[in-house]
Amino acid sequence: MAAAQNSSIGAVMKPPSATLRPTPEAAPDAASAREIGLAEIRSTADLVAPYVLRTPVHTWRSREIEERLGTTELVLKLELFQRSGSFKLRGALSNMLRLSSDQLKRGVTAVSSGNHAIAVACAASILKTSAKVIMLSTASPDRIAAARAYGAEVLIVEGGAAAFAAVDQVAAEEGRVQIHPFEGRRTALGAATLGLEFAEQCGPLDALIVAVGGGGLAAGVASAFKRVQPGCRVIGVEPEGAPTMHLSFAAGSPQSVATVSTIATSLAPPMALPLSFELCRSNVDALVAVDDDQLCAAMALLFRDMKLAVEPAAAAAVAALLGPLRDDLRGRRVGLVICGANIDLESFATYVRRGQAVDAGP
Repeated sequence: MAAAQNSSIGAVMKPPSATLRPTPEAAPDAASAREIGLAEIRSTADLVAPYVLRTPVHTWRSREIEERLGTTELVLKLELFQRSGSFKLRGALSNMLRLSSDQLKRGVTAVSSGNHAIAVACAASILKTSAKVIMLSTASPDRIAAARAYGAEVLIVEGGAAAFAAVDQVAAEEGRVQIHPFEGRRTALGAATLGLEFAEQCGPLDALIVAVGGGGLAAGVASAFKRVQPGCRVIGVEPEGAPTMHLSFAAGSPQSVATVSTIATSLAPPMALPLSFELCRSNVDALVAVDDDQLCAAMALLFRDMKLAVEPAAAAAVAALLGPLRDDLRGRRVGLVICGANIDLESFATYVRRGQAVDAGP
């Protein structure tokens, strides 16, 4: 498998001392075939095309990048400009456009810390159906407001376990279809449309860096790249405080963690699940990890040099290239997925100031 062959790029993290929780049951379609083909990805791209933006690609050249990375060429996929503010709309639409008219009449439900809730609400608005989303009490008020602005009913719940129980209850009692935030074939296909689009826009890449949370984004993007540009190395990046995919790669099966601790809340689900794990294991060549200071420094650089205001998860690829991958990828042509920008102004300013302090040193 690809991950096992090149794991030396990033050391697999040691499991935390906390007891691992049982992996939850996968979404219904996760037991289907463990690979997705190019024809299926292209079909999904055609399906969602009327509703999503073809986000731009930009080659990042500047004095500061040259000073830090030399001749490494950076090609950014600016998915932060997608409708709803992140890549998540692709997966939401990939699921919802395949629902029957009766299912759409009953509406949808989802659980999320933010981006997925906003995307499901946006997709429901586009498709003229209703959405009831479960959001954690720790979610940013701006993200909650964004979901409500698209017309979703938002229920606020304390804790992840209670949130997943609540979404199951809503689905059972109201007959709503549950749209999973990162697991399922249709979700992976949605993310794969981003990968296909990027692969066709950017020309040949030596490597691609993509953020990993639950693995849905990496699973889809990597699957597409390995079919269009099979020689491109795909490297996933996780926060050090949320190492679920690192643990899963090491164990050879999806794992859960008792606690996560990172500012990149979009990359902090407490578990990996079967389909996204298998797609990542088959198509992601290696994993690396970055800490919160590195995420903040990357956010500051993106704002200072590219004038992009991104959330921590969207800075993960840049953080990895500036940190653990800098020497390994020096002089290469590298693609980076900038996946979202749903962050409130106060948090953004706090993280950027922290990043500037990290750059300034002691």
